[in-house]
Amino acid sequence: MNASLPSADPLPEPTPQPRTLLVKVFGKDRPGITTGLFSTLADFGVDVIDIEQLVTRGRITLCALVTPPSGGAPGPEGELRSTVHRWAEDHKLQAEIISGTGDNRPRREGRSHVTVLGHPLTAGAVAALTARITESGGNIDRVFRLAKYPVTAVELAVSGVATEALRGELATEAAAQQVDVAVVRAGLHRRAKRLVVMDVDSTLIQDEVIELFAAHAGCEEQVAEVTAAAMRGELDFAESLRARVALLAGLDAGVVDKVRSAVRLTPGARTLIRTLKRLGYQVGIVSGGFTQVTDDLVERLGLDFAAANTLEVEDGRFTGRVVGEIVDRAGKARMLARFAEQAQVPLEQTVAIGDGANDLDMLNAAGLGVAFNAKPVVRRAADTAVNVPFLDTVLYLLGITREEVEAADALDA
Repeated sequence: MNASLPSADPLPEPTPQPRTLLVKVFGKDRPGITTGLFSTLADFGVDVIDIEQLVTRGRITLCALVTPPSGGAPGPEGELRSTVHRWAEDHKLQAEIISGTGDNRPRREGRSHVTVLGHPLTAGAVAALTARITESGGNIDRVFRLAKYPVTAVELAVSGVATEALRGELATEAAAQQVDVAVVRAGLHRRAKRLVVMDVDSTLIQDEVIELFAAHAGCEEQVAEVTAAAMRGELDFAESLRARVALLAGLDAGVVDKVRSAVRLTPGARTLIRTLKRLGYQVGIVSGGFTQVTDDLVERLGLDFAAANTLEVEDGRFTGRVVGEIVDRAGKARMLARFAEQAQVPLEQTVAIGDGANDLDMLNAAGLGVAFNAKPVVRRAADTAVNVPFLDTVLYLLGITREEVEAADALDA
């Protein structure tokens, strides 16, 4: 006799949504408004379900989602409405009270943080991007500003659409609107301890180190041409590196001190690293340049990890060769993985920043790859692109605000 199959559990009855009141107050901001509204509501024995408050240019919008007055009788609810309106009028504010059900449903699945950077950020760009979010099936649950200078940066909390799909939709629109957009999955991982690894030349610093050496060897123009072709992905990096280094043969190695002193950090580089270190991040650099310069950067900036090529020196002069493992495109990705292992950070919790084709493998391997003022081939392939000349704007992609950075700096000062 066959055993009978267990009967399926009955589907649970849908939970009825409780009645709620949405109390909205708006007008000129001043101290005591929040206390005043909730003191008024407290007399009616309501429970608070949700609160949102925003102040923009001295104007406050305060929303409180509450239960109806105790007992739910029409009389107390009507009295609550008239009392809130009188309180608002006495304080030269406007009030609106909306009753309904289901006002406190959880956000839909598919949650993302969308960071938008503009310099400037135009109304047309915002309209186009938000329209794309709507067309993709997403809903904008919240918007707030991260920074007002040196760029305008805002973050949108979006639900209802998968992060990868949303990223693809917004990448196209961002390029058309000439703004930078980053889309990252929401969740605890965004706040987890991370590792940030940067390229050096034209990313952490404004210069190409090989060209600084070449200027002393009298072959700057030749080296610059090869460098540009390699960064565009037109030449194999290892081959181009050997060709450029060969032009330095015979150069006095004493120029290293002069090259180090000529290196210019990218604006915002110190702020980026200082802020990341405060947050417990580990920071590394990986460079197709040379240890003769990166070693100095490690010491100056307090970096945790570094990898670069090393120029061979004999009898006080460069031989025109490099020694050891060449840090090329594949090598940068290997170094990212090596640093992550040493830092005990999963790859999905790493951030990589770079500008050239030899950074692509590293950018793709990281949890978040940022193309910084990058060549077109890199911008198209990276998770997100930043096209303003301030390296600390990367902080906004991590949800860190300019006010938080300045407040931390002021405390240290």
